[in-house]
Amino acid sequence: MIPFLAQVSSETPISLWPFMILMVCVVFIVVAITQLRVHAFLALILAAFLAGLMTGDLPDTNNLNKGLFHSRVALDTSEMSGNNWNKAVTWSLMGFGDTAGGIGLVVALAAIIGTCMMGSGAADRVVRALLALCGEKRAGLVLLSSGFLLSIPVFFDTVFFLLIPLARALSLRIGKNYTLYVIAMAGAGAITHSMVPPTPGPLMIADGLKIELGIAMVAGLAASVLPAWVVLVMARRFNDRLHIPMRETPGASHQDLQSIVDQKDDQLPGLFVSSIPVAFPVVVISLVSILKLLKTTDFGFFPMLEFVGQPNIAMLIAAGFSIFTYARQMLRNQPELKGKLAKALSEKLESPLATAGVIILITGAGGAFGGMIRLAGVGEAIEGLAEKFSLNYILLAWVATAVVRIAQGSATVAMITGVGLMSAVIGDGSGLPYHPLYVFLAIGFGSITLSWMNDSGFWVVQRLSGFTEKETLRTWTVLLTVIAIVGLIEILVFSKILPLV
Repeated sequence: MIPFLAQVSSETPISLWPFMILMVCVVFIVVAITQLRVHAFLALILAAFLAGLMTGDLPDTNNLNKGLFHSRVALDTSEMSGNNWNKAVTWSLMGFGDTAGGIGLVVALAAIIGTCMMGSGAADRVVRALLALCGEKRAGLVLLSSGFLLSIPVFFDTVFFLLIPLARALSLRIGKNYTLYVIAMAGAGAITHSMVPPTPGPLMIADGLKIELGIAMVAGLAASVLPAWVVLVMARRFNDRLHIPMRETPGASHQDLQSIVDQKDDQLPGLFVSSIPVAFPVVVISLVSILKLLKTTDFGFFPMLEFVGQPNIAMLIAAGFSIFTYARQMLRNQPELKGKLAKALSEKLESPLATAGVIILITGAGGAFGGMIRLAGVGEAIEGLAEKFSLNYILLAWVATAVVRIAQGSATVAMITGVGLMSAVIGDGSGLPYHPLYVFLAIGFGSITLSWMNDSGFWVVQRLSGFTEKETLRTWTVLLTVIAIVGLIEILVFSKILPLV
């Protein structure tokens, strides 16, 4: 057995070589993305190759040891053969394929749902229904709720593009509270984007830690409630203290905003149909997971419910509803498309599917990197240090993810790196004094930390809101850091009083 891959006990010296591999690879990723402007996919897949080369003797890929990416086993070096460079590439590509295959369809379907909800007006209908229910005096809560809900199936950037015109229109109608509206809906969207599957980051964490998707959804939603309330409190405080005016931005003149205010409800699809793409996957996936958890699956139609509640099937059904609604609205608004509808829909979906493809590539490369980190023995080495110095795995997961997030900007890349590290450390989680869900949540909250000028989300918020860079740092950056810290404290407390094991 390779010495630095051995199990570490209190008497066994802890090798520093796995940490050297981890440090070199993380520095490589950060420098490649931030300084050399290398695409995240290339940076992560090259880091996987690099980790494999630095590890030394790697096992051959066969049916016996292909489970190494999920639970590393002792390696008999006497049976190894072949070129280690080739094996580094082969193992990396196996990790890429496993990860991309596991989440690819869900990510693509989420992109379709988001596009169709925007194009059909379904998302607008959901927002208006919330506004009608709560009233204009609670418009901040409405936009917070809208960002919170829509960022579950839709990417954060897309949600912000969707809601910022409504925030500006509401501010124009009421004559104040622009900062409140922008920060409330952006902050809430950032939370569920990082905490609740099926967005790619949380989906990758749940898959990497082997947590059922429905349970991850419920836990992510539950853990997001307190931080969302903090967002509303801080948004109101920013609004009262900073007095940021609503400025003109490209493509959002006051005339355009007024047309949004005057748009009629009967031009939009019905509320029930509009809500299905968001509500259906969350409800059925969570229901199946809860029934399994409670061991109440012995009724006749459970097999059918289990099939429908399988994440890929649930998202496929939701996507079907969203496409149907979009197609009906297109024919209603453009009758001349009759007979050409399939082509028109295909053209509308090309761009979001291309975006989803890039996300799948990046996430798959992250899976390759995480797998090679496992083979390098980083998990055992960190486990040895954690036992020796009594480190809390929740705090370790949060800090490791936060460091990568601050260094290179991308929340998704930070989550991918964090789950690759922690899945190597905790294995199946059976040895933890609490449920691995808490590690899942710690990685999610760590990825929210300190969005600043190396984060694309920072620039989306700054440019579309009309805030200056300084105003964005004083609001958005401060807000997300507070959210991450509040989330960490929340899960540390609950892991003690409600360990779920």
